[in-house]
Amino acid sequence: MSKYETLTAYLSKRGQKSIRMTFEEIERILGTKLPPSAFKHLTWWSNNPTNNPRTYAWLNAGYKTANVDIEGQKLVFRKPAPNKPLLESGGKQPAHGKPCYKTESSFFLHVSGSLKGTVTVSPGVDLTAPISGQWSNAE
Repeated sequence: MSKYETLTAYLSKRGQKSIRMTFEEIERILGTKLPPSAFKHLTWWSNNPTNNPRTYAWLNAGYKTANVDIEGQKLVFRKPAPNKPLLESGGKQPAHGKPCYKTESSFFLHVSGSLKGTVTVSPGVDLTAPISGQWSNAE
């Protein structure tokens, strides 16, 4: 039994579209303190199903984390739109530990465009050109 199953049960029973919670409320539900990394790193609250078993606590209950405020120690658990599944494996953690996407191509369709606009290449820049005019220092 995962130590986060009590959070899964709590969220499942609520059934609301969104649930605002403080980290302290989550600790009360779990019956234990959250690790220090939960108070320092946004990635701890990631919705990536391959991130960590704790992620299944909210994904299996039908929620994703949103509006995570590390400084304010609060977040929102939000149900995604009905036509956007949380996991293609039906919400079950895979025994093999691999991503939950049915095929590799469905994974790429899922993340397609997620980095769009994060990098800009100036006009006239050749990304295939060697940086120093040489490909290698070895002769």
